[in-house]
Amino acid sequence: MASNACEGCTCGRAQNNGLAAEEQRELARREARSFTAPSGYTEPTEGIEPAVPLRSKLWFNNPEDTMVGCYIERFLNNGLTMGELTNKRKPIIGIAQTGSDLAPCNSHHLQLAKRVRDGILAAGGTPFEFPCHPIQETAKRPTASLDRNLSYLSLVEVLFGYPLDGVVLLTGCDKTTPAMLMAAATMDIPAICMNVGPMLNGYAGSKYVGSGMVVWDSRAQLSAGEIDQDQFMRQVSLSAPSVGHCNTMGTASTMNAMAEALGMALPGSASIPAPYRERGACAYQTGQRIVQLVLQDVKPSDIMTKEAFENAIALCTAIGGSTNAPIHLNAVAKHIGVELNNDDWERVGYELPLLVNIQPAGQYLCEEYHRAGGLPSVAAELLKHDKLPHPNALTVSGKSIGDNCRGDFAQDPRVILPFDKPLMSQAGFLHLKGTLFDSAIMKTSVISPAFREQYLSNPNDPMAFEGPVAVFDGPEDYHHRIETEPEIHPGTILVMRGAGPVGYPGAAEVVNMIPPGRLIKEGIELPCIGDGRQSGTSGSPSILNAAPEAATGGMLGYLKDGDRLRIDLLKRQADVILTPEQIAKRKEELGPYKYPPHQTPWQEIYRNQVSELSEGMVLKDAVKYQRVAKRYPVGRANH
Repeated sequence: MASNACEGCTCGRAQNNGLAAEEQRELARREARSFTAPSGYTEPTEGIEPAVPLRSKLWFNNPEDTMVGCYIERFLNNGLTMGELTNKRKPIIGIAQTGSDLAPCNSHHLQLAKRVRDGILAAGGTPFEFPCHPIQETAKRPTASLDRNLSYLSLVEVLFGYPLDGVVLLTGCDKTTPAMLMAAATMDIPAICMNVGPMLNGYAGSKYVGSGMVVWDSRAQLSAGEIDQDQFMRQVSLSAPSVGHCNTMGTASTMNAMAEALGMALPGSASIPAPYRERGACAYQTGQRIVQLVLQDVKPSDIMTKEAFENAIALCTAIGGSTNAPIHLNAVAKHIGVELNNDDWERVGYELPLLVNIQPAGQYLCEEYHRAGGLPSVAAELLKHDKLPHPNALTVSGKSIGDNCRGDFAQDPRVILPFDKPLMSQAGFLHLKGTLFDSAIMKTSVISPAFREQYLSNPNDPMAFEGPVAVFDGPEDYHHRIETEPEIHPGTILVMRGAGPVGYPGAAEVVNMIPPGRLIKEGIELPCIGDGRQSGTSGSPSILNAAPEAATGGMLGYLKDGDRLRIDLLKRQADVILTPEQIAKRKEELGPYKYPPHQTPWQEIYRNQVSELSEGMVLKDAVKYQRVAKRYPVGRANH
């Protein structure tokens, strides 16, 4: 008998060949069935009634939308059941995954996300994990900060365009934390941060080896001829003994502490070392909590208020936080609609003491800091002395930061010091202005006794110094000339330009320059000024984040070797000793500062849109998009 069946076909048509017409009609009348959802089966609908209708049900449970079937069917192919998608009491929770092989600092999140899933499921949610644009501080060229805004944009599109009711932000390495907070602020659906955690302590024998710090110290030793390249590599590698981000109070530890200080992470979570069992428990609890935040409709705009940002500034001083914190928190504030600038950082934070004895400003590393009590113990000291600005600020725990931390005093006063016995008083950032720039900051907690003696101890001119400049156009110029430039002497001020958001592009961590080897051997430090950034793990007392940068017309672009600068910390002034006429003539002679060409499409887009470091280095047209989920619950249909 002839057959129309295709050889090897599994489409089902071959099974109908040879059937009588009536038999085929009978088959067609039979109800289609699913082995995971037998006819008549309905999934239980227990759970808390959401405070507002769940956003995801506009995709998955909206009878007025004929596309619902299209949306649902493809998500079922991963083994989900209908009820996990359609239940109006079961929120869909995104897990923004920043761990990958390209982001080793965050790679432990590949494991931690499993516990986040467990927590979400236990609380009655459905987890959807998705990858985020990788940002690895130590590998991305020309600089990782170039990608902060790119990661922010991509996360906004995911949160807006997909059926998500809330999101767990898996943070860690420097730029991932602000990028995710910026996106959560823009979208304003319930969100919570969960840090990957710092690495375990690094050791060389019994000596602490801290992330980043060992690089800068070993660079100085190498430059002075005290070690060779092989020894340099061996020393540096000792600082990475486990999974996790930097184990010093660099930008990673700082920004995750800032997420906790803002109220966007569970209390005590920021400092837990990555390999500790507590980190997995924290992941589970974070997963549980985001479901509750969604059901209660607690959004980032309810938590990241002006009061929360001022708390974060105060705590940043007390922990000896990174000079990158003002850039990133100013950016987050812009996206949530809170007015915050560098004057606020000095107003709120400068007078407060440094309480955390951790590198680069202190002695210990993050394991000791966590065991001593972490950020809650620092907050407890400020609360005891009425120095935490706003104890009643709400956090994702459901309680205020005061209720979370009050009385939670340090277990080790060597690591987290009492308020009245600090490492340093007046340890916050100074906000400098003048003819050299409109805005720059200086971290006072890392001013060494030697630097203070050499530059800031003139009884006739206290806290001020003058000196000639040696100007470098980017790190390549610096490395090429630093050892051979004869006019660099004690008192010379090293200036790095072309390192800002436009000039580099992306604003690079290249301002923490070291003197020539011949001066290092004499124990001489040199002041550094730049329109770029400095690693949070660096202990150099540099003047950073100068705005406007050289590439956008800032005065640093018109300096010449030998020009003299005056820095007055008491008056918060930074001036070039040139007359207005000399400055005008210099600008006319030199013209606009030249910077390298765009190398990728994103670099050109970024340069055309980015603001100054003092403004948070945000995309200028992006900050007008706020509370997006309220203004536009969903986008237009896709078919």
